[in-house]
Amino acid sequence: MITLNCLPPSVEPKVSEHMPQIIDMIEKILNNGYAYIVDGDVYFHVEKFPEYGKLSSRDLEDNRAGERVAVDTRKKNPADFALWKSAKPGEPFWESPWGPGRPGWHIECSAMSAVYLGYSFDIHGGGIDLVFPHHENEIAQSCAACKKSDISIWMHNGFVTIDSVKMSKSLGNFFTIRQVIDIYHPLALRYFLMSAHYRSPVNYSNIQLESASDRIFYIYETLYECESFLNQHDQTIRKDSTPPDTLNIIDKFHDVFLTSMSDDLHTPVVLAGMSDPLKSINDLLHTRKGKKQKFRIESLAALEKSIGDVLTVLGLMPASYSEVLQQLKEKALKRANLTEEKVLQKIEERAAARIEKEYAKSDAIRKDLAILGITLMDSPNGTTWRPTIPLPLQELL
Repeated sequence: MITLNCLPPSVEPKVSEHMPQIIDMIEKILNNGYAYIVDGDVYFHVEKFPEYGKLSSRDLEDNRAGERVAVDTRKKNPADFALWKSAKPGEPFWESPWGPGRPGWHIECSAMSAVYLGYSFDIHGGGIDLVFPHHENEIAQSCAACKKSDISIWMHNGFVTIDSVKMSKSLGNFFTIRQVIDIYHPLALRYFLMSAHYRSPVNYSNIQLESASDRIFYIYETLYECESFLNQHDQTIRKDSTPPDTLNIIDKFHDVFLTSMSDDLHTPVVLAGMSDPLKSINDLLHTRKGKKQKFRIESLAALEKSIGDVLTVLGLMPASYSEVLQQLKEKALKRANLTEEKVLQKIEERAAARIEKEYAKSDAIRKDLAILGITLMDSPNGTTWRPTIPLPLQELL
């Protein structure tokens, strides 16, 4: 989570440390007439809560029991769910007014959120598969315990799919974050996940991760070159004036950011909106017209700040542009099963071939590296390399 630039949770409560609060909430639900006791088990009576199903837009008739587990004939309604389960041999248990047992799978979330956030709070999140029954049951039991219980916004994220099939342990088509960031930079994974709206499914594939890696390399390389240029110029001589054209680009990007993030965190639009300010930086740094522009330094400083501010909010701001670029190159070398020494050797072989006018050999070296995801860039100062999307994958785009 740290490598993915995720902020740490303020509290990470454990169910086992909140058993008194869980039992207290169940007692409130019983006292308010929303639950009943059967042989040491406590069940929530869904028919007592008319709003049951409002989150998932389901009717009680839709809740067919017995599809995955056997129907408990002791229930008053097949949709009734356990608040407390009596102890079974070999299972952990705690003492309660209804005998030894353990909490149901839903009550623990309601009880712990009430402890730390109160019965009413702004945002509740989770996977789309938790809408029903988990979050539906949370609403019912929280409202049964406290009528003022309310969640302002429910945020449910879509599944990660592989070839459009949900990733799951049961299907065996899953891998861990650690496996992914072993060969791709964590910020490339973060960028990839943000390239789809959080409520939408996101289809994992090598080509998607390669594209994300390529994109963030371009972003950080542009900002690194801008930072290096600005560091070479005395900041004290800068003027407060930014040209109208640059201000328009920055204002437009800022508006896209505010509008999109206010629209249910529409991150893909924000990432796409970064293109214009990045292009402006490259134009100012590298084109003949850009180098002649009045207030060039002021424009570059303002553009770099506008992009950096957004990257910071999105958790995509690295500690150092130079460091992250080096890390991205190292990951690319690992995927290509190459060392930098080997790439530099190939660059020397290609240079020698060009001197000897062996252009077919020169082109073959360039193509062989491109197939592995290494692109060569020629300039008056010599040849350098950078990661790119491997040539076979580029042909699929």
